[in-house]
Amino acid sequence: MKLVATILSFFCLAVSAGAAETVVKSKVDSVGLFKNGLAVVKRSVKIDGNGTYRIENVPTPVHGTFWLESNAKVETRVTSREIDVPIRPANAGDFQNELVGRSVNVYFRDGRIPPAQGKVVRITKADGDDAWNRNYANNYSRGGGRPATNRQFMVLQTKNGFSYVNSAMIAYVQTTGSKATVKKRVPVLLLKVTAAPKQARIQISYLAKGMAWAPSYRIDISDPKKLTIEQKAVIKNELGVIDNAEIRLISGFPGVHFSNVTSPLSHRTSWSNFFTQLNRRSSSNAASISNNVLSQQAVAFNSVGPRGSTDLSAAPAGEGVDLHFQSIGRRSLAEGDSLALSVGKSSAKYNRIVEWIIPDTRGVYGQYMQAYRLRQQAEKLQDSAWDAIQFKNPLPFPMTTAAAMIVSKGRFNGQNISYFVNTGEKTTLRITKALSIRTRHIENEEKGNRNVIYVGGRRFRDVKVKGELRASNHRREVVTLVIRRRFSGELIESSGNPTSDLLEEGAYSVNKRNELLWKVTLKSGEEKKLTYRYSVLVNH
Repeated sequence: MKLVATILSFFCLAVSAGAAETVVKSKVDSVGLFKNGLAVVKRSVKIDGNGTYRIENVPTPVHGTFWLESNAKVETRVTSREIDVPIRPANAGDFQNELVGRSVNVYFRDGRIPPAQGKVVRITKADGDDAWNRNYANNYSRGGGRPATNRQFMVLQTKNGFSYVNSAMIAYVQTTGSKATVKKRVPVLLLKVTAAPKQARIQISYLAKGMAWAPSYRIDISDPKKLTIEQKAVIKNELGVIDNAEIRLISGFPGVHFSNVTSPLSHRTSWSNFFTQLNRRSSSNAASISNNVLSQQAVAFNSVGPRGSTDLSAAPAGEGVDLHFQSIGRRSLAEGDSLALSVGKSSAKYNRIVEWIIPDTRGVYGQYMQAYRLRQQAEKLQDSAWDAIQFKNPLPFPMTTAAAMIVSKGRFNGQNISYFVNTGEKTTLRITKALSIRTRHIENEEKGNRNVIYVGGRRFRDVKVKGELRASNHRREVVTLVIRRRFSGELIESSGNPTSDLLEEGAYSVNKRNELLWKVTLKSGEEKKLTYRYSVLVNH
């Protein structure tokens, strides 16, 4: 009798605790969207005095970004409660958890087996060492958290005892009654409010994954002197229901150090998972991304162009940190919805050029790169001439790094990456390879005595190199050819009066990294030849 009384008293306490919780809805007031899949979410909750309030749509915040602001004193707790939820296809396969307490008829694939009738019982959760993985230091293989539930059998309480039904043998399950919901234990957010004024309000802000925007540009060069540029944004909502919330598009390169670490406040993680994510966080840092996903990183964040000099004529864009917030107004989006809209449109003067970049193929010690390294960086190190356009950003906000499609008179001309460009700053955008502009580059080491120099204990030869550039125009029009020759070493002489710039990537090289820039005009059928000489230290 004492045991029964204890169980009854515990049940009454649980019921009274649940009854003391007031279920409230949190409304999304605004969402700031980055391009890398993170969103700055701000929710608000209206409360009526002191008490414990329960929110059933619990966020999954990035570590260190969950904050509450209120004119009351609020204590937050994430726990779980059993509630009625609609039956969904995603839930239908887990009979044991989704149909707890329901009377069912189970029919089998083998028609010779009679149907099983009974009530689905609740499987007691593991506790102690069986429930959690506390081996934080060595958790890569186990993954952390609760062990996977064994769903091989569905357990029924029948009039004769318990039946263990092999799930693989089930053809279908029929429940009694017309109830369209099932009991499910879900995480909830409890807000314990004290010292609340008459009109109390709680604002919750955090970073979460599930909503982002992808920009793109359409550049029309039908007019030979003036282009039209339009920026479009595509938004996809996998975060949840957005009802009349202000949406801002954010461009910049934010430093989110723990972007891949889920807050331990979330019910979806454990300490084991949390520490595992901390250990793996550095692999997601943009500085350590391997070459095969550099383009992905450039678009997901914001990378400036890999070539060209600084344009100080750009218009001042604002104050503070380099993040631009573009509001698109209030929007309503269901979970899974996508939205495409035009963000801005303008026009600008532009120049048509052919750009020929001859890359530097020497390593840090002056030696030519081996073939496998050239193949690994084939796109970066290709020696080709490209049709391109040069223009200044005419939009009233910076052009974020994005895909850019170039069209002319309704025809597709090409697509490339447009890198981050400030308002009024000049940029060069490639369109397609200039196949009718034939180019040739030859470079040879000059014969003669080669001085030996020691740098940092290494032995180097001082080598003199002579290069020759040839370009011919096979078009029926005059072409402006911009040639950029990048090389390692010290320039001795050059023809054609090019400008010479020192590149910052040579900071860790024995030789300086330089760029010679020629701008020449080629008439139809004309060929031009340019030469240059330089010295370079080559490790021997």
